[in-house]
Amino acid sequence: MFDIKGSLPRKGNPYDNAVVESTNRLLKKELICRNHHTGLEQLRSDLNDYVWWSDDQRLHSTPGYRSPNEFTQQGLVL
Repeated sequence: MFDIKGSLPRKGNPYDNAVVESTNRLLKKELICRNHHTGLEQLRSDLNDYVWWSDDQRLHSTPGYRSPNEFTQQGLVL
């Protein structure tokens, strides 16, 4: 019906969904579990706010404790 396919963790498959799993874990921990959403519109609004915060404000360890936007603006690459 929705044409949904499973993830790719099969043996010998070079693709990994670790990045998506990590992102989903953070979303659940930092957005879903900490807030009470009364409806879909509030959830969408909170999700947009979270994505902005994560890209512009949240410091990530991999890019040297910079926000992703700051890292990109400085012309740095991983």
